[in-house]
Amino acid sequence: MFLKEDVFMDMLLEEVFAPEQCDKFKLKLKVGKAGLKRKLTTPHIQKPGLLLTGLLDELHSDRIQIFGSAEVGYLLSLTSEKLKAAMTLLTETRYPAIIVTRSLDVPAPLVDFCEATEIPLFVTALTTSVLIEGFTTYLNDVLAPTVTIHGVLADVLGVGVLILGDSGIGKSECALDLVVAGYRLVSDDAVVIKRLPPKTLFGMASDVVKYHIEIRGLGIVNIKDLYGITAIRERKQMDIVIDLVKWEPDAEYERLGFEENTYDILGVDLPYMKVPVSPGRSIATIVEVAARNQILKIMGQVPGRELLFNLNNAMNANRNNNA
Repeated sequence: MFLKEDVFMDMLLEEVFAPEQCDKFKLKLKVGKAGLKRKLTTPHIQKPGLLLTGLLDELHSDRIQIFGSAEVGYLLSLTSEKLKAAMTLLTETRYPAIIVTRSLDVPAPLVDFCEATEIPLFVTALTTSVLIEGFTTYLNDVLAPTVTIHGVLADVLGVGVLILGDSGIGKSECALDLVVAGYRLVSDDAVVIKRLPPKTLFGMASDVVKYHIEIRGLGIVNIKDLYGITAIRERKQMDIVIDLVKWEPDAEYERLGFEENTYDILGVDLPYMKVPVSPGRSIATIVEVAARNQILKIMGQVPGRELLFNLNNAMNANRNNNA
């Protein structure tokens, strides 16, 4: 599941600039509709600034270009010959799209350039800083590296707990027990995971299975309808992974908590615990304790190490007394 830091999903521009997003960012397409069939491969955007003077090596052809007051003002300040030369330089690169902010009047040569090269040219009423902040966040989300994992994701005391295990081991029943205890379900069965910058994992449910849990012998239940909106959560940052496994008498399981195991998802290591399942064990309670213990670890408290430290001090004191 490992992905390098600079690997992103790709997406058709017509999906990136869907009607609801155009409404949100007040975008209006001026020319270049045919170019919306191309793909966007990076969430990074660029404000060219003085690069328009000729430093084209610094202009990235895979990035959406944002033209604000500085860029438009510079183009309008040029003589017809210099403007023609500047536009000739621009034609050496085919950008995914160009957005002009502040509802500025777009120079005619820029319109002609975008129309001839089928580069979508948008105009927005938003200021450059507001557009860059909001649109970058949006692109980081929709183009984030994504994977779907079979499991359950729950919010327990603010800790995002991913519960794994073979089919029928009791993941959904554990999630239901957590909901009954007052915690929140994010997703059952299929967890959609995105890695957002810098290296943070967020999990959510697909639109198809959102709010639902499958309980064997009972069927599909809707947690939102049964327990209300406080019992569900749309998405949650993932903090720990708990793997439910069938109890094996001869198997070895962690008993002291000294080992720090991790589970790799999209190149991000999360704390990992393997919990054996057997009759009489309250898995939901163990999951809750694991979440509480993770909070203590974040605060710098590791019970197993503290116990070992106290034992060593007691043994050393006993030796000194007997010496």
